[in-house]
Amino acid sequence: MNVIELVLLVIAVALGGGFLWAMNGRQKALSALTLAQERLALIEESRATMSELVKAQAAQSAQTVAEQLVTRATETFQAQDRAARERMEAQLKPVAEQLQKFQEHVSALEKTRAEDTGGLKAQIAALMQASVETQGEARRLSQALRRGAGVQGRWGEQTLRNVLEAAGLTNRFDFEEQFSLDTEEGRRRPDVKVRMPGGGVFAIDAKVSLNAFLEAQEAPDEAAREHHLIRHAQSLKTHMLGLSAKAYWDQFKSEGSPDFVAMFVPGDGFLSAALERQPDLLSEAMDKRVLVVTPTTLFALCKAVAYGWRAEEQTRNADKVAVLGKELYKRLSVMGAHAAAVGKALDQAVGKYNQFVGSLESQVMVSARRFEDLQVDHEGKDLPALPPVEPTPRALSRPELIEDRTA
Repeated sequence: MNVIELVLLVIAVALGGGFLWAMNGRQKALSALTLAQERLALIEESRATMSELVKAQAAQSAQTVAEQLVTRATETFQAQDRAARERMEAQLKPVAEQLQKFQEHVSALEKTRAEDTGGLKAQIAALMQASVETQGEARRLSQALRRGAGVQGRWGEQTLRNVLEAAGLTNRFDFEEQFSLDTEEGRRRPDVKVRMPGGGVFAIDAKVSLNAFLEAQEAPDEAAREHHLIRHAQSLKTHMLGLSAKAYWDQFKSEGSPDFVAMFVPGDGFLSAALERQPDLLSEAMDKRVLVVTPTTLFALCKAVAYGWRAEEQTRNADKVAVLGKELYKRLSVMGAHAAAVGKALDQAVGKYNQFVGSLESQVMVSARRFEDLQVDHEGKDLPALPPVEPTPRALSRPELIEDRTA
């Protein structure tokens, strides 16, 4: 076998081994490929499973995260809401306190209002009762006054007396009631004579008729009422003219009477009703020297009179005080003279005493002490020393006392 054949044999062996190796490798490759495919299928299956697991895990994580986010958001919202409520409460606390105080104040006011309303209702009820009683009394008074002029006269006189006493005047001292005057026209009888300070007097008449006014209060309609009130105004004017004609001021001229007479109307309503129908009544009365007065105006007039009496009494008391002061001053001066005499006597007594002590010390005691030198028993008693009196009585310094003492 040559080299070529050997080479060919080697090549054939090599090719045969390679083929076998290749076949074996192919088999192995096929097995590996199959295994790889299986592994790839397993990987794909694992990948799908893992994907599903990842998706599930992701979904579960997302849900957990979402739940956590919701929980955190809820907690944050609750915290913010709580903080907001706390801030709101802190801001509204003063307002709430003020509202509470306002509520308490309103409650107190409501309680007070309820109490006041109850009290007001009671007062209104009492006022209504008093009004009914007043109406009843007024009705009874009207009926009593309509019984005759005598009843009206006594009522007017009593009302006049009450006004004078309320003003501070005293009956039988400051005013005089029910007295008569004898004049050329006959006997006249004013109701009251009021004494004024300084000796003056003025007369007051209270005999006005109120029949027409009382009839007007019981008139069935307005026309009849107006008719009676016109009669009332005319009645007052007629009485005023008659009172002016009596000229009471002439009767009291000797007592210093002012040139007017007072016509007393026992109620402001009576005069007001007349003035509505007779507006010139007061001016006409003043022209006739008649002063129309009601309880209100007469009270002011008599209050001035009472003040004048009080001032005059104070003046008289001041004069008495001056006289008493002069007398007291005179007596004090006399007493001062006596005190000066006592002081002078005391001064003389002190001088005499000092002279006595000087004589005793210089003459008597010198001789008496010689008994001690002679050892004469004097029972253990020493002769006392008599000092002189140095102070002197205080002299008076007031000129009036010195003058009286000299006098």
